[in-house]
Amino acid sequence: MKTNDCIIIDDLTAFANHGVLPEEKTMGQKFLISLKLYMDIYPAAKNDDISKSVDYAEVCAFITEFTKKNRCKLIEAAAVSIADELLIRYERISAVEITLKKPWAPIGLPVDQVAVCAKRSRHRAYIGIGSNLGDKKAYLEGAVKAIDSDRRCTVRRVSDFIVTKPVGPVKQDDFLNGCIEVDTLYSPHELLDLLHTVENDAGRKRLIHWGPRTLDLDILLYDSVMLHDDTLTIPHPEMRKRGFVLEPLSEIAPFVKDPVTGECVIALYERLKNNGTT
Repeated sequence: MKTNDCIIIDDLTAFANHGVLPEEKTMGQKFLISLKLYMDIYPAAKNDDISKSVDYAEVCAFITEFTKKNRCKLIEAAAVSIADELLIRYERISAVEITLKKPWAPIGLPVDQVAVCAKRSRHRAYIGIGSNLGDKKAYLEGAVKAIDSDRRCTVRRVSDFIVTKPVGPVKQDDFLNGCIEVDTLYSPHELLDLLHTVENDAGRKRLIHWGPRTLDLDILLYDSVMLHDDTLTIPHPEMRKRGFVLEPLSEIAPFVKDPVTGECVIALYERLKNNGTT
């Protein structure tokens, strides 16, 4: 859930060894870290209950230790790694805005400090999963486990698996299809790379278009993003015409909207059924 509520931490001081120059790596220097941790603070405020919030003292201790232990050449890399680790560690935080300041930047000119500001957030993606070779159920369950085991992904919901007829001219076995809901820190293309890795690990071969496959993973929706380039189109361009996608997707996300048409998934599926094309 998106929110404007946040916990603010200003200019936490940490001594660490981020930098390109040899002396920065060996001697270290001071860094100032400011954060906005976006989360819904109402549950904690309503009951005056810290267990429903994030302990900022604990956050400060964690960031200080993490900044000292993990060395980066660029403060851009340091800032993003801190933000990602906070999102991974604290599920209540939906987004992090971090400003990492380097007061002693060795640039040879009078300057108070150099700083970078980065914002990282969780994204909600819906992924279609399918298989029509071998132990289909095992391939689908293995894909769900592999995606969920990635540190930057959390599988939130898994639809029932349904048996569907193959699409296209190639004669082949029926498919087992489903959909999953995933929270991820990856960009769309990074998520696509992960899905290709999971497919390849399952022995996916791209030999015949519309042909049989051990595992097929497709990004259907990613937040409200509309994207089209040489490698990826979101929403999936065939999603609205495929009952084997819309049926399991409507089970786990009936009221999520297609950003192109503005229609809910359940409305897309009902129209497809009424047209007799499922």
